[in-house]
Amino acid sequence: MTHEYTASGRLDDPAVEPVEVPEPGAVTIVVPTFNESANVRQLLHQITESVPARLPCEVVFVDDSTDDTPRVIEEAAKDCPFPVTVLHRDEPVGGLGGAVVEGMKAAGSDWIVVMDGDCQHPPSLVPELVATGERANAGLVVASRYIEGGSRAGLAGGYRIAVSRGATWLTKALFPRRLHGISDPMSGFFAIRRSDIAADALKPLGYKILLELAVRSRPRTVTEVPFVFQERFAGESKSTAAEGRRFLRHLAGLRTASPLARMVVFGLIGLTGFVPNLAALWAMTGAGLHYLPAEIVANQFGVAWNFLLIEKLLFRERRAHRHWADRTVRFALLANADLVLRIPLIALLVGRFGLAVLPATALALVITFVLRFVGTEALVYLPRRSRSRTARSTA
Repeated sequence: MTHEYTASGRLDDPAVEPVEVPEPGAVTIVVPTFNESANVRQLLHQITESVPARLPCEVVFVDDSTDDTPRVIEEAAKDCPFPVTVLHRDEPVGGLGGAVVEGMKAAGSDWIVVMDGDCQHPPSLVPELVATGERANAGLVVASRYIEGGSRAGLAGGYRIAVSRGATWLTKALFPRRLHGISDPMSGFFAIRRSDIAADALKPLGYKILLELAVRSRPRTVTEVPFVFQERFAGESKSTAAEGRRFLRHLAGLRTASPLARMVVFGLIGLTGFVPNLAALWAMTGAGLHYLPAEIVANQFGVAWNFLLIEKLLFRERRAHRHWADRTVRFALLANADLVLRIPLIALLVGRFGLAVLPATALALVITFVLRFVGTEALVYLPRRSRSRTARSTA
């Protein structure tokens, strides 16, 4: 559930009288926060000092905190010459990236600037981001640490610098076309036109929302401005090992968004299934079991291995469409049907079409692989049709 506040109090609280909503500013600054109560007062002070004099603005905090951050924002907002809104989420769906998407949906300006709440992104750069976007007629302006004039000085320690550099290299290697012209895809500081956002197409996971925007709905024109990454004003970094794992899952989801990419990954996972299959076959035949029943049982080890990897790496976002037991049974039936189908298919290719055994076997493997992939997508991981739609079809 999401609660909305302004500087005067919570809007959905009956005890609070309705307040007049100010006219939208020229820029909406969206700030996702998680336990940043020690930083938000300083951040609002910096915005007050540097932004309104050059550019009318409004600030939207989207808060997932478990501390008193919303209350601190409300108190600090009383001294601000611009409207401040707090959207507090009871369930932090999508992490900080999901919070940014919520803030974008609530924005009242054509330009939206996204920045962190820990004062590492200088608000004095906000007017330049918007002005650069207007001059270049761009849809996205990225504040980059990696172009001339930029610096990552605020990153604490060699470990965080190495992780940041490694993540940047990995994302640019995986998405060379989509990230062309973006030197810092890990930046959390950027400006984007609201008209260039396809919010419904976004599936944020974790805190790297710029990567999500660039890959799923990249604006046609992108430009960059340099910025110096500052030290945190207070508190601790939210970059943890758990966030790192979430980032890798996000990368996997983005990279396998197209059917062709999913098919390639599906095939690679299938190849790894030979390891548990052959290991189980070796163990059972070594124990004296006949090779035919041993082959059938060993195949189940490969099926189980493939299913676990596909669940974790390939169709993680679609698991909610069906119960895990339903998915397991369907996947096992498809995988074993592949084994049953292959032998008569090889016999057909050899006997009817005159192919040699090896080419017929290879062709049968390709055909059954494609059928297994299509069947897995359509019968295991696609959402079920709603009852209402089924009823209408019947009628």
